[in-house]
Amino acid sequence: MQNSPWSHQRKAGVADDIDFEIKGQELQFLEVELDPGESAISEAGAMVWKDAAIAMSTVFGDGSGGADQGFMGKLLGAGKRLVTGESLFTTVFTHQGQGKARVAFSAPTPGAILPLKLDQYGGTLICQKDSFLAAAKGVSIGIAFQRRVMTGLFGGEGFIMQQLTGDGWVFVQMGGTVVERELAPGEEIHVDTGCLAAYTANVDFDLVAAGGIKSMLFGGEGVFFARLRGPGHVWVQSLPFARLAGRMLAAAGSRGGQNRGEGSALGSLGDLISGN
Repeated sequence: MQNSPWSHQRKAGVADDIDFEIKGQELQFLEVELDPGESAISEAGAMVWKDAAIAMSTVFGDGSGGADQGFMGKLLGAGKRLVTGESLFTTVFTHQGQGKARVAFSAPTPGAILPLKLDQYGGTLICQKDSFLAAAKGVSIGIAFQRRVMTGLFGGEGFIMQQLTGDGWVFVQMGGTVVERELAPGEEIHVDTGCLAAYTANVDFDLVAAGGIKSMLFGGEGVFFARLRGPGHVWVQSLPFARLAGRMLAAAGSRGGQNRGEGSALGSLGDLISGN
């Protein structure tokens, strides 16, 4: 697999240390290269294509447990995924042939696929719901509760966020362009709650008022900002899918369909003439 800024070659580790490459710009897909016996896990329905030597199986839960994981462990893993809005099942792709084999996954929304090695970030990443795309087998997908009531109610993602734990590679999907900020101890940034994509477990996450009453009501930036205080890493996305969907619905109008008079001086008269 050729080298690129979004590629990786195998090193020894506890989780399967898969090789990968992320291709594309705005509409990206992930290509994972497996050695014999290696496995990758993904959300159900994320696969684009695979080599015939890679076997696909659907498992209950997040697929992170080994052969000694009992029924209760699997049930707990599946329950965590259900709470975060994910499917009860994940798909495991295992190379059962010889040589190298590849499998590709795509994100369901426009944006960026971000590769992160969890052991470089303390072993835990907290991110928005529905952000998990794929991972090396051995990564656990769980939940993170917001302990502060106001943060849970108005933090954009509610009380529950997705928590990814392990030491291997994980691939998360984020909207638009992604910026990583490394916060020094005590350093603080304010982020639109929808644009907060992920942060490491040592970052203190709370809410701060967006300003005075007039700013809250008419500023268009919401009532609260996410306040993140270091030390730690924070990932910010420029275009949350909810914002994109809202703009699409607004552009379609309450009647739906095409608006040929949009942006013209004719306004509703243009709509009447054109049959809208």
